[in-house]
Amino acid sequence: MKQPFEYIVQQHGVSILRVCRALSDEHRAQDAWSETFLAALRAYPELDAEANVQAWLVRIAHNKAIDELRRRPREQLHEEPGTLQSSPDPGPAEQAQNRELWHLVSLLPEKQRLVVAYRYLGDLDYRQIAQILGGTSQAARRASADGIANLRRILGDENFLGDN
Repeated sequence: MKQPFEYIVQQHGVSILRVCRALSDEHRAQDAWSETFLAALRAYPELDAEANVQAWLVRIAHNKAIDELRRRPREQLHEEPGTLQSSPDPGPAEQAQNRELWHLVSLLPEKQRLVVAYRYLGDLDYRQIAQILGGTSQAARRASADGIANLRRILGDENFLGDN
């Protein structure tokens, strides 16, 4: 039996917003998040009860974030891409760390950035990531490893995001 849609929003809303933030600036991320759940609400009655809801929502969020970027490609906004907030009330130091980290993630090549976002924010496995982006799970794993290696190199931190 499928969960009520309100439960789906409560359970997955924060991680989907994080994925949207990793793909675009804050304003577009908020719009993509809203559009994701509107589209999901319409399609939810037809979703198979055994479907992976998280992967389904990430796929919708991916498409909606791209739609937002296409709709307003030249708009200059003041928020930086990927301003992730990992807790409801992060302190100033945590906010600065998040902005710095997601600024660095935003500088990665597109595939590495997307795979890192889907793996570590969307909590998807490499097979699911490959289904969204195209390609193989091995290619997604390689893009993740390369992205994390690039971030470790930039940050000089060998313990940054453990291997999966």
